[in-house]
Amino acid sequence: MNHAEVLVDAFERVKGVVHDTLDDIPEHALTFRADSEANTVAWLIWHLTRVQDDHVAGVAGSEQVWTADGWSDRFALPFDDGAIGYGQSSDDVAAVTSSADLLRDYHDAVHAKTVAYVQSLSVEDLDRVVDDNWDPPVTLGVRLVSVVSDDLQHAGQAAYVRGLADRA
Repeated sequence: MNHAEVLVDAFERVKGVVHDTLDDIPEHALTFRADSEANTVAWLIWHLTRVQDDHVAGVAGSEQVWTADGWSDRFALPFDDGAIGYGQSSDDVAAVTSSADLLRDYHDAVHAKTVAYVQSLSVEDLDRVVDDNWDPPVTLGVRLVSVVSDDLQHAGQAAYVRGLADRA
């Protein structure tokens, strides 16, 4: 297994949890909140996909799928096109009421772009510094692993919230 295969496998795992969480989800479960401040399945899936889209486009030097392919218009959320969910309020979380199909389709589009990008990388590319605002500076490899880690955590949270909603 080479570097690209390892990274693709990691992003495939994110996609698998996203699909498992959204498959046959009752509509009410998408916006279920364990309490008034809790994140919803819809927001968590939207957020993890926005983070992946934003971060991968940033290191690839490309436009985000969100704007390039019209996903921002399809979701019609009351946020700036650059919003990825970081620091959003409880009211912002409640504003994400998208369907499971829309969330899944956006995630799949971002996943496809991510996989294509990762498969284009050489081993040497992973050592390229992509953010020198940290000590030590962040390399491309570290950034991609960070995205996988963040996405898996949020995907797990979404699966947990769906489980709570299924029992409510």
